[in-house]
Amino acid sequence: MPKSGQKTVLVVAGPTASGKSNLAVDVAEEFGGVVINADSMQIYEGLEVVTAAPGPAARRRASHKLYGIRDPAKPCSAGAWVSMAAREICLAHEEGLLPIIVGGTGMYLRTLMIGIAPMPPVASEIRDDVRSRLEREGSTALYAELAEFDPGSAARINASDSQRVARAIEIYEATGRTLTEWQGDDSEASAGAAYNFKTVLLEPPRDLLYATCNARFEKMLVSGALEEIRALARRNLDTALPAMKALGIPHLLQHLTGEMSLEEACAAGQQSTRNYVKRQGTWFRNKFVADLSIKLQYNDSIKAIIFSFVSKFMLT
Repeated sequence: MPKSGQKTVLVVAGPTASGKSNLAVDVAEEFGGVVINADSMQIYEGLEVVTAAPGPAARRRASHKLYGIRDPAKPCSAGAWVSMAAREICLAHEEGLLPIIVGGTGMYLRTLMIGIAPMPPVASEIRDDVRSRLEREGSTALYAELAEFDPGSAARINASDSQRVARAIEIYEATGRTLTEWQGDDSEASAGAAYNFKTVLLEPPRDLLYATCNARFEKMLVSGALEEIRALARRNLDTALPAMKALGIPHLLQHLTGEMSLEEACAAGQQSTRNYVKRQGTWFRNKFVADLSIKLQYNDSIKAIIFSFVSKFMLT
């Protein structure tokens, strides 16, 4: 039961190509809603085709927020996204509209709904020292060190994940507290405490998702993706930026520089997309609890089931 004063927010989640965006638009049109983006790549401007962001037809049917609003040169963290999403949720409620959060970026959804422990600042000298040690000694050696003073973090982090290993050590050296202690702090806060979340999860069969992703990538190439990548390449942005790692972008950049044929770039982009879909599916199965879970790709045949679900919580 929602707590007194809580207002309802619908969350539509699922892996890439599950039909989330179409579902969100249908619900927004039927019930008077606002679609709020929770895809970490669709937030960047100039990448609408390559990130499969909702097109003009969908935007004419319902109001869409937080799509293409951030320069690719400016990374967006989960915390920054939550601040923006909370603002859009508040505006939707003020206008008597249903906020519909839609996306497949698990960290964004988790941070909004559950919260994330505040992380302390780390002095540049400490960070530089740990990174230098990482280069000299390797991830395995630092992981063994981490396991000594923070076995909880070591159990959650893969020894080969050098960035997370280094981050855990940096935090301990900067504060004297382990990452496990910081993440378990009672001060952890969630913007979502003010909301009553209702969640729909689309979980189509993986082989269907793979086929849809392959077809979508090919369609993307004839719909302006290469033009977007050329414009992005002209900016000479740091390849470490999140936007530069969006699905397909690294391989299409390699095509534009002559390192790959278009066929090779397409195949590599399709493979990276399939790998991502697999990771998304694992995350949603293990870390996302849905009020309504549907093992199908969204289509008109299941619209009545979802509309009935939405109708019930809207009435209460």
